[in-house]
Amino acid sequence: MNGLKKKGRFDLNKEVVPACDIKHKDSIEGLACELIRMEATTSERINASIGYCAEWLRQRGLTITLLENQGLMSLVCIVNEEREGPTIILNGHVDVVSAASEDFSPRIEERKLFGRGSYDMLGSVAAMMHAMVDLSKMDLLVKIMLCIVPDEERGGFDGTGFLVDQGYRGEIAICGEPTNYKIAVQAKGVLQLKMEVSGIAAHGSRPWLGENAILKAMKYCEAIEAIEQIQKTNLFFTRPSFNLSKIEAGKGINQVPDQCTFHLDIRYLPGEEVSEIIEQIQRAAPDANLEILAQGAPVLTDEGHPYVVQLKQVTEHFLNRKIEFFGQDGTADTRFYANYGIPAIEFGPVGAGHHGPEEYVEIESLYSFKEILKLFAINLVKMEE
Repeated sequence: MNGLKKKGRFDLNKEVVPACDIKHKDSIEGLACELIRMEATTSERINASIGYCAEWLRQRGLTITLLENQGLMSLVCIVNEEREGPTIILNGHVDVVSAASEDFSPRIEERKLFGRGSYDMLGSVAAMMHAMVDLSKMDLLVKIMLCIVPDEERGGFDGTGFLVDQGYRGEIAICGEPTNYKIAVQAKGVLQLKMEVSGIAAHGSRPWLGENAILKAMKYCEAIEAIEQIQKTNLFFTRPSFNLSKIEAGKGINQVPDQCTFHLDIRYLPGEEVSEIIEQIQRAAPDANLEILAQGAPVLTDEGHPYVVQLKQVTEHFLNRKIEFFGQDGTADTRFYANYGIPAIEFGPVGAGHHGPEEYVEIESLYSFKEILKLFAINLVKMEE
């Protein structure tokens, strides 16, 4: 693809292996390379990537359902659909953030797969797809539902949000986000605001005759950051996140600005009510016009839930080391499952640099991730017997 020529047989022991050497039909890393090359940053390319995943799974005997919403495709594949046991949801997104064209040319160096989306989270998607093939050959009581979605990086509403509302739910949801094997049982909620502050215009040489809207907005920002809900802590977070991300104001350097618009990105802790946060913000900035641009609930999954404990134990046994629970500062598609009371966690392979030019995932961790998912399904059967 993309004009690359095949040069030889893939060998993980080489220090550097050009991506075009990979036998994509037979390896997790090869499948991940194909998905990286899709450059899934637009609706057309995202849909092409979903279609590629669907055909890959069909060729291996699995049944696929494709659903369209707002011009975007989502894929659902269920193994053991006729069984009465619990349903494990494996969730992965193929959309990636934009990058330079060279970032979509995957390469392997020192057993690491580099490329945009390799870690977040095309490596996980490829591992989940391989796990589904293996699980389809096992006689298990549990059902496994793979959901491959198109828009997590843009909010997830048209992908996972749509699927969950359509009834594609289960007893536990595992989103294969990059976590280095740690298990995220909490995630901050998101509240993104646009606020407009008015002042009084005056000549720049006589600022005391006016009211500077920028200075007024800065005072409001300080007051908002100081409210109780944005100072709290819990076991997994030292505090919420507060980011003044954009300011628009001023018409001339010799004029006191009479209008200032600023944007806030607030990530609040699980257990907090967004309505109370908004009320406190309005008290801190009483005459500001407030517009909610985006809102997403936090995730608060019980780390003592039997299925969550089972995943932790399986992972620790397989890796022969302790695994930590933690909280994610960012938001993910887990929140859509949490909204329905489904225990949802983020759990994925090892890597670094996601959304950056040197993003990579460790290849060995992709195979371990696949095996852990399989063992989790097998052991969940034993729990239900």
